[in-house]
Amino acid sequence: MSENLTEAVRNFLSTRQGRDLDVNYLRNELKIDPQSKAWEGIHTIIYRLVDEHLLRPSGKRDGVYRVVVQVVPVPVFSVQRERRPPLELVFPRDFETMEELSFASDVVIREGDLILISGLSNFGKTTLCLNFAGENIDKRPVLMGNEYTVLVPDKDDKTKSHYEPSPRFSDRLEAMEWVQWVDADVNDKITLLPVRDDYAEHIVKNSINIIDWINIETGEHYMIGTILEGIKKQLGRGVAIVAIQKGEGAAAGRGGQFTKDFADLELLIDRFGKSDVLLTIGKVKEYTKPVIGKTYAYSIENGVKIVNFREVRRCTTCHGAGYVKGEECGSCSGNKFVDT
Repeated sequence: MSENLTEAVRNFLSTRQGRDLDVNYLRNELKIDPQSKAWEGIHTIIYRLVDEHLLRPSGKRDGVYRVVVQVVPVPVFSVQRERRPPLELVFPRDFETMEELSFASDVVIREGDLILISGLSNFGKTTLCLNFAGENIDKRPVLMGNEYTVLVPDKDDKTKSHYEPSPRFSDRLEAMEWVQWVDADVNDKITLLPVRDDYAEHIVKNSINIIDWINIETGEHYMIGTILEGIKKQLGRGVAIVAIQKGEGAAAGRGGQFTKDFADLELLIDRFGKSDVLLTIGKVKEYTKPVIGKTYAYSIENGVKIVNFREVRRCTTCHGAGYVKGEECGSCSGNKFVDT
């Protein structure tokens, strides 16, 4: 019984790494006869496999075990590998200077990185996302999220429906007249996916994946860390640009610190004055010069063009409060920041 059954259990578990199971599941899947010694003997095999770190008890004393994922050591110096340079990701540009946003040369983006854009609702997140897509159009970016597609009924059969680009999304693409969205054969140079949840399952490996935006139900914002981790795991040599919602003036997107855990570059978007955008560099995993905490302001024209991009600093007159002795600060006009 023992050796043959042990080997059968090992082979069975090798195809179920990372899953939870119990003794009854093993008995049923291995078709163990209830009248045989193996019926009770399988407990001994389970204990032995726990000692060998092939199974791990759940810790709840519920008879459930996790099949341990088997890993192989990764050679570091004993195998020669090509050292891959930072990813050539082009950042959006200021259309007055026609140059990349000024902080772009100070941050390092590598394969597998995640750029997180946390911003106020309806205040510039999509502009950044679409400009990332436009500047990197020849890399065939993938777009998905809540902003880009709508479900519409079929004209010929109202009982059926299909996805189309949303009217607002289409209008913005048309307004970005500097981008060639199709190739010489009139094929799309972007891949538009009607995905609004379970993003990790739809990530296109080794590509630029733009998700605008991830919606999480109230009370479950802590799940954002798990969602971003899942996305990063699927990127391969690609990169993800992910937008999420943020409260005004908050130092992180909805989900707090959990939003930052898997971000390699975090951009915080707030209001500046009546209609301009305030961009703050949050977390940066790798940089050529210190940029964390730097703030910039800019305007958006026609919903798609970034103009007058400049660095700003916190007002020293009101110390970033916007008011002095109950009156609007005369130095910053209540904006809390002034041009450098």
